[in-house]
Amino acid sequence: MSDSRREFIRKSLLLSGAAGLDVPSVLKEKSPVAPDGDRLVLLGTQGGPFIRSYKQSPSANLIVYKNAPIVIDAGYGVTFKLRDAGVNLSALKYIFITHHHSDHNLELGTLLYNAWIAGLKEPIHVYAPVGVKHLLHHYWESNSFDIDIRIKDEGRADIRTLVVSHEIAEGTLITNADMEVSALKNIHPPITESFAFKFKLGEKRVVFSGDTAYCEPLVSFASGADYLVHEVMNGKAVEEMVKRRPNASKLKASILSHHTLAEDVGKIAQEAKVKNLVLNHFVPPDDQTLTDQVWIDSVRSTFPGNIIVGKDLMQLGL
Repeated sequence: MSDSRREFIRKSLLLSGAAGLDVPSVLKEKSPVAPDGDRLVLLGTQGGPFIRSYKQSPSANLIVYKNAPIVIDAGYGVTFKLRDAGVNLSALKYIFITHHHSDHNLELGTLLYNAWIAGLKEPIHVYAPVGVKHLLHHYWESNSFDIDIRIKDEGRADIRTLVVSHEIAEGTLITNADMEVSALKNIHPPITESFAFKFKLGEKRVVFSGDTAYCEPLVSFASGADYLVHEVMNGKAVEEMVKRRPNASKLKASILSHHTLAEDVGKIAQEAKVKNLVLNHFVPPDDQTLTDQVWIDSVRSTFPGNIIVGKDLMQLGL
């Protein structure tokens, strides 16, 4: 059986509800990410919602800490990427959404649904900006026929009671024996409720910038972080990209208003004295001239530290 055919069958099984179930050994493939130990995994590193390929999908990240999977953003493709990362969907504990743009929240409802189909029995907590309760309410409504049938016919718990949604504000979101999570408002006009997240995991600190223009408060927020996962934009490539779009002037203004130039990403990382800068959410994502070295050189002009060019399913130890 060819690799492409095997991949197609495997994904078809996941779509049909086989996630979390055993499948024939011929379909089992070695996960691109070893499911072992505390880790940060970049699940989707593409900037923007346009679907180009499975290789690079829209925004999603994963932290596994003390065997608890924590998802940060749920762009389209996150379910498959989690499975490729070796995660049992029914084990999900927390999902955090930085803001309500489709490349960050489009698969939130579907991911929760897939976790339920995979055998979710314990509550899963969703932390997201204002609007998440409305979003999920209507997602459940749109799938009420299937939900009610499966509860009655398959004896499942009601997913609508298993999902606990929290509408967030700036400040501390969670403090418990395992972790502390806090949020910082970033700069994403016209969206006002958009956040960066910081995870304190024992001695480790992981910060996600979210989508943002240059945001000076990120310096203190990310101070000394082991990993700053920051979105990144190349100005010249954006100029070329918008030339190919019918809504060029409006699109350009929008992109520049809420994304950060590579050189400014380096400034934030340098002033925050982060240990590792992880480039993520690449804008634009479809310019073949933007090699890893181009991104590194752009950031290196302002940050002499360790730069990691993010790739889908890249694993970084915690």
